[in-house]
Amino acid sequence: MFDAAEGLREEYAELEAALADPATHTDMAKARKVGRRYSELTPIIKNMDAYESLTEDLEAAKELAAEDESFAGELEEVQAQLEDVTEKLTKLLAPRDPHDTEDVLMEIKAGAGGEESALFAEDLLNMYKRYAEHKGWKTEILDEQLTDLGGVKNATIAIKATKNAEPENMPYGVLKFEGGVHRVQRVPVTESQGRIHTSAAGVLVMPDLEADDSEIEIDEKDIRIDIFRSSGPGGQGVNTTDSAVRITHLPTGIVVSSQNERSQLQNKESAMRVLRARLKAKQEEDAAAEAAEARHSQVRTLDRSERIRTYNFPENRISDHRIGYKAYNLDQVLNGDLQAVVDALQAADLAERLGVHD
Repeated sequence: MFDAAEGLREEYAELEAALADPATHTDMAKARKVGRRYSELTPIIKNMDAYESLTEDLEAAKELAAEDESFAGELEEVQAQLEDVTEKLTKLLAPRDPHDTEDVLMEIKAGAGGEESALFAEDLLNMYKRYAEHKGWKTEILDEQLTDLGGVKNATIAIKATKNAEPENMPYGVLKFEGGVHRVQRVPVTESQGRIHTSAAGVLVMPDLEADDSEIEIDEKDIRIDIFRSSGPGGQGVNTTDSAVRITHLPTGIVVSSQNERSQLQNKESAMRVLRARLKAKQEEDAAAEAAEARHSQVRTLDRSERIRTYNFPENRISDHRIGYKAYNLDQVLNGDLQAVVDALQAADLAERLGVHD
């Protein structure tokens, strides 16, 4: 794997030269693409250099230790450093999703369970907002439709990393495993007999193509735009003007909407942003069987049986059914402490990509 990665040095040098060329920065989309790839390769090249240097140091330390036992400690130290760098480099070079270094668009939708499902969807939305805050990411609600009790019928949220975020700390690579049906077991606020109910909410995770909208071209003839008045719980008007936008992509039937911005133009831009992400996801589904399998594992239906994770309130338990993860800190997880779950999912994914099986 390491030998095959040597070709990355040439690409890295070309990217470095491109970033130093003023002409690159006349095209902002190209500059962002080059900059993102450069940032992605930087830790790989850095660890490749360290690996080569420590390999040479190890050979020298072995020779010294063979002649003088007092160098045994130095040999062990170099071996430990080389093992650490080898582990890091193995992870960095493992096959990965090309979107891992991008920001995220996340859709959360109430499913089976009526009002209780909408309240649970609100809990999930708040959980991801708090987690994003812990990570130092910015969030933006692009669309949100609420129920009379303040639950979420459906919501679209953009999650964006800081400008200098490390490639491994980018939203899509971290949150892509959240896509799927989430099931909750608890006594609803609407339940008078104290009985535990089960309901579900769906989460769809997509890379945010805001910076790369040139990847997806949308013909104006292929979309229908409907304008309506933004509304809050119970249909109560939020704005006094017809500024909310619903866009239907006629060839695919995909429908997106935005009503959280103040102007019709801003809502249209937000809706088009989501539409591009949805179309990109569909394009990848159609282009490759692997991509199709990954996307279909997210939200197929909102039936209670199609679930990736269960949130059990009576036991304060969270269970991820894909990897057998279980913990009894549900209250902390809903408050944004999602890292242990994310780490477990990423570790399982890395093992799969490396072909490591129990």
